[in-house]
Amino acid sequence: MSSYSDSKPPPKKRGRPKKVVKEPEPAPAAAPEPAPAPEPKKKKAQGKLTEKQREELKKHIEKHKKSGMSPSEVKSHRMSMMVRLRKGMSVKQAHSDIMKSK
Repeated sequence: MSSYSDSKPPPKKRGRPKKVVKEPEPAPAAAPEPAPAPEPKKKKAQGKLTEKQREELKKHIEKHKKSGMSPSEVKSHRMSMMVRLRKGMSVKQAHSDIMKSK
């Protein structure tokens, strides 16, 4: 009599391999707790412009509309200005930064 293992190799297992369970590592020796870090300074909310910024931006954009900027250029310039105003720049600083990068 011949056994199954003598004539053919055993069939391969299919499916996902079983998870290997690791032994929990022993806890390291208790280290002294470090001093608590100073709390980071909170940044201003950057979501909205103040009323003053809105008015200044509106005047700035009107000036560019009158000078002959196309509507798409005005929109692009306005969006670029708003990003910089939210970061805390003034209208003048934001405009010079935009013109410098072009």
